Amino acid sequence: MVDLSGSGAVGTELGQGSGSNNNAKKTKKSRTRRGKRGRRRRNKRNTRSNKTPPPYFPPEAEEGNIEYKLKLVNPTQYRFEHLATQLKWRLQEGRGEAVYQIGVEDNGLLVGLTEADMRASLRTLKRMAEKVGADITLLRERELDYDSDRSTRKIAEVLVRKVPDDQQFLDLRVAVLGNVDSGKSTLLGVLTQGELDNGRGRARLNLFRHLHEIQTGRTSSISFEILGFNSKGEVVNYSDSRTAEEICESSSKMITFIDLAGHHKYLKTTVFGLTSYCPNFAMLMVSANTGIAGTTREHLGLAMALKVPIFIVVSKVDLCSGSTVERTVRQLERVLKQPGCNKVPMVVSNPDDAVTAAQQFTQSTCVSGENLDLLKVFLNILPPLSNSKEQEELMQQLTEFQVDEIFSVPDVGTVVGGTLYSGTCREGDRLVVGPTDQGRFLRLKVGSIQRNRSACRVLRAGQAATLALGNFDRSLLRKGMVLVSPKMNPTICCQFEAAIILLFHAKTFRRGSQVTVHVDNVRQTATVECLQGKEELRTGEHAVVRFRFIKHPEYLRLGAKLLFREGVTKGIGHITRLLPPLPQNQNQDQNLQEH
Repeated sequence: MVDLSGSGAVGTELGQGSGSNNNAKKTKKSRTRRGKRGRRRRNKRNTRSNKTPPPYFPPEAEEGNIEYKLKLVNPTQYRFEHLATQLKWRLQEGRGEAVYQIGVEDNGLLVGLTEADMRASLRTLKRMAEKVGADITLLRERELDYDSDRSTRKIAEVLVRKVPDDQQFLDLRVAVLGNVDSGKSTLLGVLTQGELDNGRGRARLNLFRHLHEIQTGRTSSISFEILGFNSKGEVVNYSDSRTAEEICESSSKMITFIDLAGHHKYLKTTVFGLTSYCPNFAMLMVSANTGIAGTTREHLGLAMALKVPIFIVVSKVDLCSGSTVERTVRQLERVLKQPGCNKVPMVVSNPDDAVTAAQQFTQSTCVSGENLDLLKVFLNILPPLSNSKEQEELMQQLTEFQVDEIFSVPDVGTVVGGTLYSGTCREGDRLVVGPTDQGRFLRLKVGSIQRNRSACRVLRAGQAATLALGNFDRSLLRKGMVLVSPKMNPTICCQFEAAIILLFHAKTFRRGSQVTVHVDNVRQTATVECLQGKEELRTGEHAVVRFRFIKHPEYLRLGAKLLFREGVTKGIGHITRLLPPLPQNQNQDQNLQEH
């Protein structure tokens, strides 16, 4: 545009020097005027788009936990009762959380309210929340400026959260990934304890489980830490509620961090944590001074292969200059935009960005923050990815509990830890556990249940807990088993088929190859029996492969995600067929033995 203006000006001066080219002069003047008018219109349009947010949201969905309300000013009693019932429905859809957009029509048009109407609407919403046993938190207010003749109007985004009731709080699991020495354990120590690190690793000491971890400062096992938020969005860890039981009792939302190992030699532990503990999200830690190094790419690839939503936190920004931090962020953006990732990065630099990122997380958001407060805001708003309908459908199914850990506790007996995949589990329930090395399932009775280290009466699908099994012989149990309802008539397999894609292999993948297979909580070496339609497989190729477990049969589910590795060989896929080891006409009841 600047070049065009210059040409027009030069042409006009030349025309004034000759009296014989008036038509050319008029033409150049008219072009200049048209160019200026066009530039003014474009500049005005660009200025308006920079000042204001989009004039609409997507239309309101009937399902889900997001509700649009134009205004809530002085409703009648009948209208108020209807609004409270509607709020209760939205809270059920969001499993205890709902988001209200005030000043927005049902079709998504941003109309806005005056200051007085907005205050009155927020008072009404607070009354509605109190009626259904919830609290409200104002997430943000934004001004609308579409028409300079109108008075300033605002829209508000409000979080409504249920007050905790009998441990029925919203519980999200976040797996913490990243290269060794990226600051994973230190960040979790600071987040959950509320005390800054001294620069020499003091904050991470409480997270370590073994002496060699304290001596080296490197995590080699899986540990868990909890961060609780009350109904007003405040962290409860830093108050008088310091024990796990007290934190659970006063929390409306719980974030359970699964601290995984960053060193490459502990990769099998990290993969087991991702496949077995069913995290809702993955938090990838990247050190600002080293950037994408070591196992960072591998951890990112694992989370994406298992379709775990991921966000990124850049740590150690105080050790680097601003240009170094920017270089690391640009490096992350390049990696996330590559065809293999195909993500849309979003850098969080203020609380408003944190709210936006959390609300739009289902659209593959990447987060990088320099401030702990921004990370807390993000975690507080982080929504559950499953709605109440999906949760209800899982709870209606038969009980299936995946065994991830086994303990012996004095005065309690044998205890198993894991995740309830489907159904519900109560104290006194009679289940069967297996398969054993002989492919059998053994009867047992569930004693007490603990969730987040505090007693729990009922366990629901998707929740992690520990179950006391009394005097059940611990030697009969192993990781990878399941506790299921006897009505399920569980089937087991020594061989199975899976549709896979080979992510990387140095040479070729063929019959006879041995790999370590990860499916949910199952981790066992398997042999490749055959490749359907192919003799061998190379990097990037697809195939249907039959695997055979080497040691003992396992309980698997059709459609379950599969990940396998052996050295540099890596692949992913899903199970398409189960091949039981016993004849089909043999009665499964013979495998149920009284223990």
